[in-house]
Amino acid sequence: QVQLVESGGGLVQAGESLRLSCVASGTIFVGVVEAVGWYRQAPGHQRELVALVASDGSTNYANSVKGRFTISGPDARNTVHLQMNKLKPEDTAVYYCKRHTTLGPVGSWGQGTQVTVSS
Repeated sequence: QVQLVESGGGLVQAGESLRLSCVASGTIFVGVVEAVGWYRQAPGHQRELVALVASDGSTNYANSVKGRFTISGPDARNTVHLQMNKLKPEDTAVYYCKRHTTLGPVGSWGQGTQVTVSS
């Protein structure tokens, strides 16, 4: 099964940018998988979906990140990216990527990558 590994997080100040990477061990869009989503989870909060990219290239974003975040890929190296601009302290969370079928996310959660935005 395809394994996803997140990276690219870090500590930044509000207004700065980060680019996260979701590297897959193989082809992402195979079988019933038709989308990849970026999720985030802050301490004491449930995971929330922030961005999706579908196999047809279409994208969707949570209202809280629209206009600031851009999801792209997968590229030739089976990597999905999340470009995060104009970061806000409320963006602080551990970010995860997940493959999706029509029934929702599948597979186990990885370690994620920590994004911390200071004010």
